Amino acid sequence: MESPLERLAIRLREHPFAVDVAIAAGIFLVTVVMPAGSYWEAEGTALVLGTVLVVPLAWRRRAPIPAAGVVIAAGLLELVLLSTFLAANFAALVMIYSLAAYAPRWAGRAGLAVGLVGAVLAALRYYTFDSSDALVISAGSIGVAVVAAWALGDLRRVRMQRQSALEERAQLLEQERDQEMRLAATAERARIARELHDVVAHSLSVVIAQADGGRYAGKADPEAATGALEAIAATGRQALTDMRSLLGVLREGGGEEYAPQPDVAAIPALVEDVRASGLDVDLIIEGDPRPMSAGPQLAAYRIVQESLTNVLKHAGPAGRAWVRLQWRPDALELSVLDDGRGASATMVDHDGKGQGLRGMHERASLHGGRLEAGPRTGGGFGVHAALPYGRKR
Repeated sequence: MESPLERLAIRLREHPFAVDVAIAAGIFLVTVVMPAGSYWEAEGTALVLGTVLVVPLAWRRRAPIPAAGVVIAAGLLELVLLSTFLAANFAALVMIYSLAAYAPRWAGRAGLAVGLVGAVLAALRYYTFDSSDALVISAGSIGVAVVAAWALGDLRRVRMQRQSALEERAQLLEQERDQEMRLAATAERARIARELHDVVAHSLSVVIAQADGGRYAGKADPEAATGALEAIAATGRQALTDMRSLLGVLREGGGEEYAPQPDVAAIPALVEDVRASGLDVDLIIEGDPRPMSAGPQLAAYRIVQESLTNVLKHAGPAGRAWVRLQWRPDALELSVLDDGRGASATMVDHDGKGQGLRGMHERASLHGGRLEAGPRTGGGFGVHAALPYGRKR
């Protein structure tokens, strides 16, 4: 919670011109109004010059160079017309400070030079009293005041530049954070899109295969048709559960419960589900399983799932497939082969976009792996991927 002084400081920063007007009014009251009796020289000339010296302070930040020009002109007229040093000359020190703080660097330095020259002229005009010692003391005192005012203004400039740099850095950091959030959101949407594609494509392929098998076997073997319907129902329920889990991340709130993501250990169950759909598929595992991060494991599962989905859709009714997992020293290599037309039909006969193959390539590249897919010599299609083990979570 902000204190009253902090709120006052914020309001003052928001209205700099009003602050300058108030400062000019205060200086006018102290240096012109209160000692007004000493200003009635040359029929009020001193009062006019004192007013002209002080009033430009109201524009010391908004227009520092023109305001300084008015003060310099009034000071020169004072040297020529008056024989008394005015208290309003304090405005010159304030203007030197303002030039150093708010005007360009050259204007601040020019203000310092003019102030030092003015100190010598004022000492010669008002404080010599035919004594060289008095001249040095007078000029030195005014010169010290001029240098002090300029130094304070220059320090103010440095502080404002530092504050401006910090504010700019804060804005850049905020923009960078917003950009990172947008990139993270984009990446998450892409991930969800891949997951939805894998879940829907695989589940619908299984459902279509079971429905076709049940339709042909229903007349001769009612029990086979019943089994196909049960498999369709189970696959549909599982797909619905997966979709609810994926779409749950798009809702606000932290009360949702999510099932664990599938990994390499779930591939045998996936193969069994596809085999139950009527596709003759064999699973070959070589080597001993090694620790593997969750991301590459999910990618391996989805690559096998997408490859078998393509086989179900395009390998033909008498197709056969092989899934091979090889635990190499540095990476898990997996292959999904079929002896029908395979997933090449995805690129030739489908919509031409190849979203499944593209998704598999993206998954492998995301985890530093590689993936190759294409027609096999002699017929069929093959998918080969290698996924580094990465760091164990």
